Amino acid sequence: MYRFIKRKVKTLIPKEFLFKNELFFRSFYGIFYIGNTHQCNICSKKLRSFISLENEDLLCPFCGSLSRTRRLWDLLKPKGYILHFSPSRNLYRVLKKIKAINYFSTDYENEFLADYKYDITNIDQNNEKFDIIICYHILEHINDDKKAMSELYRVLKPNGKIYIQTPFKNGAIYEDNTIVSPKERVLHFGQEDHVRIYSVEGLKERLENTGFKVQIKLFNNSEKDLYYGYTSPETVLILSK
Repeated sequence: MYRFIKRKVKTLIPKEFLFKNELFFRSFYGIFYIGNTHQCNICSKKLRSFISLENEDLLCPFCGSLSRTRRLWDLLKPKGYILHFSPSRNLYRVLKKIKAINYFSTDYENEFLADYKYDITNIDQNNEKFDIIICYHILEHINDDKKAMSELYRVLKPNGKIYIQTPFKNGAIYEDNTIVSPKERVLHFGQEDHVRIYSVEGLKERLENTGFKVQIKLFNNSEKDLYYGYTSPETVLILSK
């Protein structure tokens, strides 16, 4: 039902207008999910349930947050200068309201709400600029990921943090630059605009070779998962230099 309504709305309403008024539209659908069994930690709405998607992810009916975004928000301690690649709209709205930080949201393909258009392989910012960088589900799209990692290292402040997540597989990183058609990329990498699938250890090694210190955070089932709609197991890499 949710996907059907979403498709219909997208065909009837221009994207810019929809993004601007998204919370208003969601509020009507969210009424049916009000309760006290769960809570979205981003918009703070209390729910009887999250929306269960076909891929088994859990969506907040009010702000549209996914489980990985809510987990990220739980990890973040916003401060200083923050660089956020292809931000989810729910986090974008929250972070834009925090006056104590300097928030740089960027999207190179004009698919997300963002204020800048930085190429992650050539970031137009000074060395050691950012205290926090959010790079969620980005690197698997980037052909020259080592150049992107080098740029992330360059613009991160000493003692700053980068939060990275991608789809993961067991074994070694799987990539093949001869696979270029969308159909073949879906077959090999799981999505038409992905160019590789990382393993956790493979990505860690590649990041360490760039100079980063890498902490692997593995989340398994806990009491918070049910209440806040997190999905487990989940892995997040936290980088510093």
